[in-house]
Amino acid sequence: MTDLAHIRNFSIVAHIDHGKSTLADRLIQATNTVSERDMKEQLLDAMDIERERGITIKANTVRIDYVADDGETYVLNLIDTPGHVDFAYEVSRSMRAVEGSLLVVDSTQGVEAQTLANVYQAIDADHEIVPVLNKIDLPASDCDRVAEQIEDVIGIEATDAIQVSAKTGIGIRETLEAIIHRLPPPQGTLDAPLKAMLVDSWYDAYLGVIVLVRIMDGTLKKGMRVKFMSNGTLHNVDRVGVFRPGMQMVDSLGPGEIGFLTASIKQVRDTRVGDTITTDKHGAETPLPGFNPSVPVVFCGLFPVDSAEFEDLRDAIEKLALNDASFSYEMETSAALGFGFRCGFLGLLHLEVIRDRIEREYDIDLITTAPSVIYHVYMRDGEMRELHNPADMPDLTHVDHIEEPRIKATILVPDEFLGDVLKLCQDRRGIQEDLTYAGQRAMVVYDLPLNEVVFDFYDRLKSVTKGYASFDYHLTGYRADNLVKMQVLVNDEPVDALSTMVHRDRAEMRGRAMCEKLKDLIPRHMFKIPIQAAIGGKVIARETLSALRKDVTAKCYGGDATRKRKLLDKQKAGKKKMRQFGKVDIPQEAFISALKMDS
Repeated sequence: MTDLAHIRNFSIVAHIDHGKSTLADRLIQATNTVSERDMKEQLLDAMDIERERGITIKANTVRIDYVADDGETYVLNLIDTPGHVDFAYEVSRSMRAVEGSLLVVDSTQGVEAQTLANVYQAIDADHEIVPVLNKIDLPASDCDRVAEQIEDVIGIEATDAIQVSAKTGIGIRETLEAIIHRLPPPQGTLDAPLKAMLVDSWYDAYLGVIVLVRIMDGTLKKGMRVKFMSNGTLHNVDRVGVFRPGMQMVDSLGPGEIGFLTASIKQVRDTRVGDTITTDKHGAETPLPGFNPSVPVVFCGLFPVDSAEFEDLRDAIEKLALNDASFSYEMETSAALGFGFRCGFLGLLHLEVIRDRIEREYDIDLITTAPSVIYHVYMRDGEMRELHNPADMPDLTHVDHIEEPRIKATILVPDEFLGDVLKLCQDRRGIQEDLTYAGQRAMVVYDLPLNEVVFDFYDRLKSVTKGYASFDYHLTGYRADNLVKMQVLVNDEPVDALSTMVHRDRAEMRGRAMCEKLKDLIPRHMFKIPIQAAIGGKVIARETLSALRKDVTAKCYGGDATRKRKLLDKQKAGKKKMRQFGKVDIPQEAFISALKMDS
């Protein structure tokens, strides 16, 4: 067991691509935690998709032993966190397990939106923060300007910020010394009853659920009988260990240490993040203040392209949900797409990651329906219903009003693109709340409806600012607005997979665009097909797909005109009957393209 004064727990926080994972690699390398042979780029990013996209999705932890300049050996527990707004939840819970943070800022780009969001989470968790200016080996690096920016925008002292280049290894020793001298040691009592905070959990095929814990008080030993306080379940501890980054078994974990335990737990759902673990007998009286559970923000349907693969999809989704407690799902059926699942995600990147993992790891081709958010539908009798899927909208005669989720978005953008950004936010029904300047960059704060953001707001923002804008958001609550459900009818049959919720002022434009798109995508049949967009019983847009025609008069040469007329009338009657009973086949590509609306 390590003396508390010789332990330091810290996380690395930064905006996307400012060099968190690379800095973690250098710290691991400088302390010889991993042999040179096993060292590789982005060592802590284990998933293929993390390595491929160059992003961190799961917060990962590693224990480092460091011999300081004063000759003492210190134990450093490092947690590398994601930078993307969708995984802010991973960041918030990692913060509670540690006492300090290294704030990494790219010295060529300066403070970005996600830097702010992550720093505020660290400040909320009462962290000591050490600013680190990265990428000083690049010619565009300007440390003085960025240090000044950190002081202006965030308000923390940055005159003694450490200058490093995580790529070349400059300044790594100074960073390690700063961690020891500037970050506080953890607090905790050895003799008190065991109190351990559950930081994360994931499923392993051999060991069952692996639980990452931070010990606050007491000791955790192998063979103990422990109790999870939120649901009262009891388990016998099989093994206790630490990550260096591979698993290493230890006899016990004491106060201030971060490690893992396994106890033959079958389901990740039984191990709630933020729960308190204590001993079965003479345990702690009160649990630690947990953190709020993650709330899915974006919903969409996942359907297999080949309906025979439904059972495989169910297995894949159940396995993914084992490891990702923030991903929720329930079964649903659709007339157009067959059986599938309605899934909830923390954001669009989370959705993309899950979809890519299902397609890649389980080899299932998927159709994803339009992403939607949760609406609150207030009925005339005072009841409030949550609406996850526009197709389930109750009859409008019983609805009093509909509320939609709103977000507070912070956008940092260079001055010359400010006009385009303001126009984009205005077009998405945004309300401007604030506009300030930090050096050459404007910081805009907008109140926006979430359903306007989940489609392609981020892509549009990147394209109008040539990639220079950075964007961060958090939910602020619900507000009533004039929202309606728009249905698409093909040959007078409603297609439920294409129903969407839109603002009444936008409905006509949206409907017309959808009908025009479908007209190009649906193949022609032997009869005329009307394609309509409707709100309730009122049609707001229509396109007609003309019929394929067979020339039935080709055989008639010469003779009376009535012979031709007779054949044409017969054809006309046949087409009328066909239109009545004919079935329109809408190809899968049409669904996918029609849902990728926006221009």
